[in-house]
Amino acid sequence: MSIATTDTLEKNLTEWELLALNSELNVSDGHPRQSLSAAQTRIIADLPEIFAQCGREHPADIEREAVRRYMSLVKQSSYPADRVLLCYASSVAMEILARALVLETNRCALLHPTFDNIPDLLRGNGMEVVPVGEEVYETGILPDEVLRNVGCVFLTTPNNPTGRVLPELQLADIAAQCREADVVLALDTCFRSFDTRAQYDHYRVLEESGCRWVMIEDTGKIWPMHELKVGMLLHSANVGLNLAKIHSDILLAVSPVIMRMVDRLAEDAASGGISDLHAHIAHNRSIVHQELAGVPGLSFPYSDNLISVEVVDLGERSAEEVWEELRAQNVFLLPCEAFYWDAPEEGAHQLRISLARDSERIRWAMQSLAQVLSR
Repeated sequence: MSIATTDTLEKNLTEWELLALNSELNVSDGHPRQSLSAAQTRIIADLPEIFAQCGREHPADIEREAVRRYMSLVKQSSYPADRVLLCYASSVAMEILARALVLETNRCALLHPTFDNIPDLLRGNGMEVVPVGEEVYETGILPDEVLRNVGCVFLTTPNNPTGRVLPELQLADIAAQCREADVVLALDTCFRSFDTRAQYDHYRVLEESGCRWVMIEDTGKIWPMHELKVGMLLHSANVGLNLAKIHSDILLAVSPVIMRMVDRLAEDAASGGISDLHAHIAHNRSIVHQELAGVPGLSFPYSDNLISVEVVDLGERSAEEVWEELRAQNVFLLPCEAFYWDAPEEGAHQLRISLARDSERIRWAMQSLAQVLSR
């Protein structure tokens, strides 16, 4: 934990989040930390039987059923069941992709802003990263200069922290451009479960385009399972990257116990749990807006955001200075500079709030923020 010191001059977002982990008022990281629902509590109570059951079944059968159940939950019926690489987390899937890409290309176009571990992993594997703005989500047009000079286009939908969703028609247009340029199209869909606008069948669109594609899915943002989760790396048959070999260099298999839990949790979500989660996130977002309504100079720049985070723009106030004052009260939010990995100054006055918490914690944290901002 030596990185978790306040005198670190340039912290990445995960380092900021590490500082908050032991705080009672941690609304920093985007991992779900709200209380379990009654149905989820019953699933946890079944863990001894789940564990025993996994010893009686073939891991491949458990994996296949869990992936099918999750993909059904997020409406991805065309996913290629024979091209799913399971990982401990979505960041492991990104590391595998970065290692594979650098064997073919040294430049990747990446959405700006987005969570900074993506550019960090790409750069850490020797790649140059070129920013692409969210306007491509409106136009569906990638700049010709970008397509001529990169080997991969990496987009996040819904995007973290803005919640911006890449619509179906624009995805089809971008995929067609990537096919013509022979550029790999990579999508991070880790927050897909929060926004039904991101649940059209991406795999059908990509397969019909004929482009080389990679998709990253994640269960770690949905259920408060204390980091028991799975990331998924899926790819087109023609991707031409040595993903399976690099995957085998890093891990053998994800625990079948976790896969069986994902299966059970996805089943519960499809039976109403996901609707309850959406309502909970919407309620917590309303608490943020209500508690900060009387503070002058604030704004919420991403009004269409439905994912489990909210961003508040502090106007002229420095996000890091506000963070320091909140930290003195053991309240932790997340400064946004690092999301703007190519232009950090664009996030210098923004804080991100995780909404995947119990509502009373959100209210308490927002009251503390309002007090600091009103001084």
